[in-house]
Amino acid sequence: MLTIGELASYAGVTVRAVRHYHAKGLLPEPERDHSGYRRYDAGAVVELIKIRTLAEAGVPLARVRELLRAGEEEFAAAVADIDRRLRAEIRERQRHRERIARLASGDGLALPVEVVEYLDRLRALGVDERIVRAERDGWIPLAAHSPARVPAWMARKREQIEDPRLVDFYLTLSQALDRADDDPRLVELADRLAAYLTDMADERGEDYVDDTEMASPLVTLMDRLAFDTVPPARRLIELLGQRGWTGWTKLVRVAPRCRPISRGAAPR
Repeated sequence: MLTIGELASYAGVTVRAVRHYHAKGLLPEPERDHSGYRRYDAGAVVELIKIRTLAEAGVPLARVRELLRAGEEEFAAAVADIDRRLRAEIRERQRHRERIARLASGDGLALPVEVVEYLDRLRALGVDERIVRAERDGWIPLAAHSPARVPAWMARKREQIEDPRLVDFYLTLSQALDRADDDPRLVELADRLAAYLTDMADERGEDYVDDTEMASPLVTLMDRLAFDTVPPARRLIELLGQRGWTGWTKLVRVAPRCRPISRGAAPR
């Protein structure tokens, strides 16, 4: 026979908890013995462990009382239901843990894994963080708008970033970020980018260059994000238009516009 303190210790609860369960009618309170102590048998230990386990699983005490009085089949069914609920809660908490962990990873909070890996690849190549940020800001609405298409788009981006010509363009653009619109480096960039796009369109088809199929408002939003983060982008679009391409987010082949004659240059 056990004292209330021994019972509490054995079941892993406090004496106060035992008395609370007595007050709620969950655990019968035995009569005092001739010495004035309440003594508990093994059955009380089993019942107290059941109460503690159910309560820790989040079962309301009123429901615990019902389950303790239920038959074996009803009790087993209730336990199975509690187990399903707990497993669902565990999965949900695991998702919360993953999102919490991603808070420290920055880009990973709002972007698919493959996009984050692509941005990390740009950083590893030495691309200016402002350009990486512009890419990131563009991918956030794009991934939200068309999540099913992201894997295919990213497969293409990974293929393109292996081309030394595109890598060189990114690196040169990084060096030109803080330069004026009339900097000759931007003209060089436009020449190289136009040549790259033309070669790619000739080799793979124009659909390969522009396969976004985005609504016009989304294209406008993404262009604005790029212009705000990478100011030379707007000037590059003007220069590309003179070389047969227009657009930033949505690239379209056009008839080359006449290039302005540089001051002091003789007309041809």
